Amino acid sequence: MNTATLSNTTKEVIHDLSPYLTEYTDGTIERFMATQNVPPSADDPTTGVASKDIMVSSPEVKARLFLPKLTDSNQKLPVLVYYHGGGFIVESPYSLLSHFYMNILAAEAKALIISVEYRLAPELLLPIAYEDSWTALQWVASHVIANACIEKDEWITKHGDLCKLYIGGDSAGGNIVHNIVLRAGVEPLPGDVKILGSFLSCPYFWGSKPVGSESKEDLKGFAYNVWMCIYPSAPGGIDNPMINPFTEDAPSLSGQACSRLLVCLAEKDAFTPRGILYVETLKKTGWNGEVQLVVVDGEDHCFHIFDPNSEKAKDLIKLLASFISQT
Repeated sequence: MNTATLSNTTKEVIHDLSPYLTEYTDGTIERFMATQNVPPSADDPTTGVASKDIMVSSPEVKARLFLPKLTDSNQKLPVLVYYHGGGFIVESPYSLLSHFYMNILAAEAKALIISVEYRLAPELLLPIAYEDSWTALQWVASHVIANACIEKDEWITKHGDLCKLYIGGDSAGGNIVHNIVLRAGVEPLPGDVKILGSFLSCPYFWGSKPVGSESKEDLKGFAYNVWMCIYPSAPGGIDNPMINPFTEDAPSLSGQACSRLLVCLAEKDAFTPRGILYVETLKKTGWNGEVQLVVVDGEDHCFHIFDPNSEKAKDLIKLLASFISQT
């Protein structure tokens, strides 16, 4: 047997993101964990929240909408555009975890939620997910324009109060929120719609230099490997401003296009030192908005999504709901 031929057909691992996926040199991707998806519901039996799936930009960008029970047929609600977590490689608005969490949050906040289905890496590398997320936000904002060239959604048109527009996300979704709210500072939304507030829960930020209690050894772990897989061409690598907001060439956090910001962290989460630094850095910029930092003792990454019925999760969800529904 020709050994040269054998070596050319042997697959080698270039990114091992176990237990989620492995990517090989021949371009194949092996996924190990299938997301358990659930259908939308006209009336969730626990919360009473209705949900439906819509196409934002065919066929690339989709979303699941969540509408809480209304007190009257013409009721107007705050609007939350939500970006799910999962390291840009897993999860979906249609997953059991995300769907359950959105039902609870929509009911608690009495808000209309648009949970965005952005395309995942490594099949589609960043910045695709950022572009999909921006497209979805533009589509939502376009509902204020009478002759907008979009297919409008009846729930948003009839019940969405786009003077109370929020964006939020967890983990990778928190990273997306950070980048979206900065982009909105230099690229106005359709109809000059403004983002009233944003929240980042356990946001995914990383970098090449230790922060807080981090060690140099920590920096080349899973969070680093994920970024190298999902955005291998990123200028600056792990210090690209989209993953590291604290680099010298990163845009100032003062450019955030919202007036209120809530950062929610978990004590045991590896991302927490950078979440704290994010708030400290923002305060030093002279940003004139209102910022609130919450660190939940004894909990780990995105605990409120994995177990939303725990007491600390319920408290955090109530806090998020209050943030969204505040007038």
